[in-house]
Amino acid sequence: MSFFESLWSIIVAFFFVAYLILLFQIISDLLRDKALSGGVKALWILCLFVAPFISALIYVIMRGKGMALRSEIRVRESVEEAENYIREVAGAPSPTQQIEAAKALLAAGDINEAEYARLKELALA
Repeated sequence: MSFFESLWSIIVAFFFVAYLILLFQIISDLLRDKALSGGVKALWILCLFVAPFISALIYVIMRGKGMALRSEIRVRESVEEAENYIREVAGAPSPTQQIEAAKALLAAGDINEAEYARLKELALA
């Protein structure tokens, strides 16, 4: 096998894997989209299997912006769920605990009276 045949094989393999990633991205976007009916989803999937390259290109052109928005919404929701879970597990300190911690910092001389008052206001807010 010559160098150019090997290079060509690598290029073809790259584009094939890129196409498969795009295909799975399109199918997952189709199945998660609540705005489309089941018949339209089935038609898109049928088109993806009958004429894969053309229908994938048409899907990305027609619905690409919506794909990005739906993906962004999913990411935001998952980040929000993770943050809520972390807050729940970590257990946020109560206002009383926050004020006690600020009072300990004041007694140690790490903060001054104005900073203590500000921390107290934040804890009670």
